[in-house]
Amino acid sequence: MTEQIIVLMADWDDGTQKALGAIYEDLRIEGFSGRQTKHLPYHISMSTFPVEKEAEALEAMKRAASLCGPVPVSISHLGMFAGGEILFAAPDRNEALEKLHDACDIGLPQEFAWTPHTTILIDEPEVVQSALPTVVKGFRPLSGKITRLHLCAFWPTREIATIELKGG
Repeated sequence: MTEQIIVLMADWDDGTQKALGAIYEDLRIEGFSGRQTKHLPYHISMSTFPVEKEAEALEAMKRAASLCGPVPVSISHLGMFAGGEILFAAPDRNEALEKLHDACDIGLPQEFAWTPHTTILIDEPEVVQSALPTVVKGFRPLSGKITRLHLCAFWPTREIATIELKGG
């Protein structure tokens, strides 16, 4: 299978990775596994690019990292996308998150409006719906920080680059 898309992702700090991982671990203990890409760190997808725009995506990532420092964000709610196949934890939007998102954009049309979120589970709608009680029971709002950007091509997954947010 050839790569189809490049995604620029904003990765959470280690503590937030651990807290989000605990949510997924509760699901795993209850027998849920999903079909999300499990080896990637928890993240917010910032922008997508066609594979032929890899160089531009890498430049956008470097520019955003130089403009933006770590972004504190409150993860306060859960959601599902239309169709019911994706369950996510979502941060409250704030000025720093919007600035980071804007810095990751190179003006390409996007398929959907941007919804900042971190995927917890992707599966058939019936499976996701049956997982909701487990997630709701254990979910508590948390404060996290986006500390780095991560660029990957998909499918298959190919790691391209990771860079710490150093700007201010």
